[in-house]
Amino acid sequence: MSTGQTLGRRDSHFVDGLIPDYVRQFQAYVPSKPDRQLMLEYGAPFLHRLNNNENALGAPPAARQVIADYPLKRLSIYPSGDAFDLRQALAARFDFDADRFLVGNGSCEVITSIIKAFCERGDNIVTADKTFAVYEWVAEFSGVEARLVALLGNAFDPEAMLARIDRRTKIVFVCNPNNPTGGYWPTEVLVDFLERAGERIVVIDEAYCEFVEQSDYPDAMSLMERFPNVVVFRTFSKMYALASLRVGYLVGSAPVVDAVRRTSTTYSVNSLGQIAAQAALADTTGHLDRSRALVREAREFLGKACGEIDLPVVSGEGNYIMIKVPINDTLMYRRLMRRGFMVRSMTGFRFPGWIRVTLGDAAVMAAFADVLRDEIATLRRGATPSR
Repeated sequence: MSTGQTLGRRDSHFVDGLIPDYVRQFQAYVPSKPDRQLMLEYGAPFLHRLNNNENALGAPPAARQVIADYPLKRLSIYPSGDAFDLRQALAARFDFDADRFLVGNGSCEVITSIIKAFCERGDNIVTADKTFAVYEWVAEFSGVEARLVALLGNAFDPEAMLARIDRRTKIVFVCNPNNPTGGYWPTEVLVDFLERAGERIVVIDEAYCEFVEQSDYPDAMSLMERFPNVVVFRTFSKMYALASLRVGYLVGSAPVVDAVRRTSTTYSVNSLGQIAAQAALADTTGHLDRSRALVREAREFLGKACGEIDLPVVSGEGNYIMIKVPINDTLMYRRLMRRGFMVRSMTGFRFPGWIRVTLGDAAVMAAFADVLRDEIATLRRGATPSR
């Protein structure tokens, strides 16, 4: 046995003895490989990423301009540690004091910060079983129990969630609209839930709120004065198409945000992300309306295309649609990858046999529908997969 092998085993034993049980049970999340590598592995002639709910229109013009004009001399200068100017812009937009906003490196960081701020061993959070998995992941690998409640239809079940709350429940996470189903709580349901939830943090994750066009969809920020335990999450990754710059934020009552700020990481949001988000917020070119129209038309088109080949869909709010496929979703993912379309296989979301598809550019949607139609026909004939 070589010295390297001996040291490797010794190092492994040393590390294993330090890992808490609640971390040991987790497997690391494996991100997708770069496009060039995926195209090589699957033999795909091109690759359309329809797996991450990115906005096909890209960033608003104002954000693109500040990115293009970004001075290279600023690369050596640290960003604002607390996103001062961006928080001022958010305060002006939503009419709250700037100190009630906390900006993070995407929504994942603010999820982590709020759990660290309020939860300790023996506490629990309550959320849905088929929703954005990071609530569950962060809680569990922090040694905090995640109590998962089945969806009611395609939205969170308020009665079942209330039934799981106990004296050790510190945070309730409500994804509204829900990713991946698109179901949402209307204003009446949300208010009734808040009146009965008691004195614990209720996070309303509105990552996709800008895509919602329903009149009964609640403005959770407007409820914070009445319910000071409400915290709202939003992001610049989806509607504003700044996903690569990783800018998310939360807003809540001053005491709540002060507690979360103590656990947040200073300087975690880069300068370019801060100024691009600020510009996106101020853009007046109709970017939000154009994005909504694009998604609306894509949802109608793809829903109709799936109906024509007898594939059930789940299609609520947000810029995505779920499609039931007749084979294992991972196998369907591979078949579509070979044809140049990357979707989200949904077993990891506890929807085995479903795929989630980002709604976007009309030409890409038409090409995807053609490929999906062809693959389903091939499966039904019992033929070999297309290349």
